[in-house]
Amino acid sequence: MAMNNQGLVPLDDVATAAYAHLFQAFAEPTRLAVVQHLSSGEHRVRDLVEHMGLAQSTVSKHVGFLVECGLATMRPEGRSTWYSLTEPELLRTLIAAAERLLDATGTQALLCTHLRLPHSHPTTDMEEK
Repeated sequence: MAMNNQGLVPLDDVATAAYAHLFQAFAEPTRLAVVQHLSSGEHRVRDLVEHMGLAQSTVSKHVGFLVECGLATMRPEGRSTWYSLTEPELLRTLIAAAERLLDATGTQALLCTHLRLPHSHPTTDMEEK
């Protein structure tokens, strides 16, 4: 049986690649851990190495990917470079949406309390009522 392609909207390959690249940043657990640390404020690579217990080269690679994706920015200060999230509020919104989607699929997972929007936690919502 032949499929009828009438009425199908053509895919935007550039947009699809951009979305895939963005979500690739969140698909690697170490990179997601770096995002969690950066969500609490600026860090140097050496701070992240200390917090995470990983090799400097590993942390640098993941921070570099986040900068390349536009999710993190760097600020040179003397001999140090400080990294921070580009849009922390948008990230909080994305994390809240991901939590709701995971919950809808039967998985309750809270990534990190400081990444959540205040109203996104079910327990908090129930306590307020």
